[in-house]
Amino acid sequence: SGNYYDQGEIRKKELEESCFLLGIPASNVTVIDHRDLPDNPAVEWDTQLLATLVLKHIEANNINLVVTFDAGGVSGHANHISLYTALRYSCCVEISVLFLCLGCRVLVLESVNLLRKYISILDIPISCLLPRDALFILTEEETEQARRAMRCHRSQLLWFRHIYILLSRYMMVNSLRLL
Repeated sequence: SGNYYDQGEIRKKELEESCFLLGIPASNVTVIDHRDLPDNPAVEWDTQLLATLVLKHIEANNINLVVTFDAGGVSGHANHISLYTALRYSCCVEISVLFLCLGCRVLVLESVNLLRKYISILDIPISCLLPRDALFILTEEETEQARRAMRCHRSQLLWFRHIYILLSRYMMVNSLRLL
């Protein structure tokens, strides 16, 4: 539930507010509150448990595309990396048969080095030249919408996240590859 620093309820509301700004209704937001999946940047989640929960959600909601982090988790966040590991696990074992039957594809967000992460719009030419399966470049209006959505997460807006919102390439350009 995002209960790091005992802020779970606050973070749930911030998530719903952020999603609303992005046009995602609260009815499409699912928060998994599981004692074995604590919100903690240093804790790796159980791969099988997470894979099972994600797969159940995909099946129950007839989802055909999942976008997640890659093995670097964009920022090295252990929970982000655990999501990638669980989806990779799901695609590589018996569960993958169900994934294929469900017609679900997985795109992973490319983690880039610190320089590329903070050169903002200047990363677009680099991203266009490098191999990827999908590239999303936001318009100025979409970038501002993304920034407003990020600002909804007030409980997590530490000084470095303000820099992220202002300068990160992820606010305007995202390169992804199929898992």
